[in-house]
Amino acid sequence: MRKQHFLVTGGAGFIGSHLVDALLEAGHSVTVLDDLSVGKEQNFAHHRTHPDFHFVKGSVLDKPLVERLIAPVDGVYHLAAVVGVKYVVEDPLHGMQVNVRGTETILETALERRCKVVIASSSETYGKSTQVPFAEENNTVLGATSIPRWSYAVAKLLDEHLACAYYRQKGLPTVCVRYFNAYGPRLDPRGYGSVIARFISQALDGNPLTVYGDGQQTRSFTFVGDAVYGTIAAMETPESAGLTFNIGNPREITMDQLARTIQEAVGTAGAILHIPYTEAYGANFEDSRRRLPDIQRSKAVLGFEATTSLEDGLHQTILWFKEHRHEFI
Repeated sequence: MRKQHFLVTGGAGFIGSHLVDALLEAGHSVTVLDDLSVGKEQNFAHHRTHPDFHFVKGSVLDKPLVERLIAPVDGVYHLAAVVGVKYVVEDPLHGMQVNVRGTETILETALERRCKVVIASSSETYGKSTQVPFAEENNTVLGATSIPRWSYAVAKLLDEHLACAYYRQKGLPTVCVRYFNAYGPRLDPRGYGSVIARFISQALDGNPLTVYGDGQQTRSFTFVGDAVYGTIAAMETPESAGLTFNIGNPREITMDQLARTIQEAVGTAGAILHIPYTEAYGANFEDSRRRLPDIQRSKAVLGFEATTSLEDGLHQTILWFKEHRHEFI
């Protein structure tokens, strides 16, 4: 495989930094663009002296900067975004502006370079759909505009529509990957909004685990290494252009089961407290009951299939949390 140069927006973030690791390990050159609003410098500190690693602090909304960074690259991994239910609910306007305008800037600039763009999307785009498992061509079901939570899904869907339009109308090779609850080392319990990060932190501190709602809602969790594998496959597979792919682990678990699994893995047996959504996020909030990916397209086109079990992934994640607990105090 020939050496290539990639731009990774959001490369200081959770998934982005693991993607950077994999690209450098494969022998590529990587430029990271991140404003560090959520991402952290320590996530790429081990690459500071790497000759093929370059970091630029800045925003994807800065078009002159984006034009300069895209000019020499072979492809763009666009992961920069405002993520996490907490941030979306508290400031939906900022989330929509960054997530949509940032993607517009990337696509407009990439068109001049004619380089492939992989855009990070989310299982949130399926909204409240009950057509489970979720396949990429399924209908989405979103709530009312009075519920801020769905603004993130709307923004990500618009990102996908923009990517598809650039492919169909302009011939720009674009791909969208819908992540299903990625987790793993470097997951920050103060950001991103991961329930796994919250449960692990609470268990390690000997506190009760707080489950929102009745605990019977289900999710599918994807180890970050698998998410990165699927993301790179989306870039490297020529047939992926113009398509959207579910990148997830098709194993479903309730939040109550997840809480007990993490308690067992940590070695604690504390209480599990159920907290109403209204207490966690306010009155104007809705949640989806199930999130389960159909990965048939990803398997057929990308050769993607998650290989890390939840138990193995949690073990690696808990070990990392134990080593880095001081960072979250």
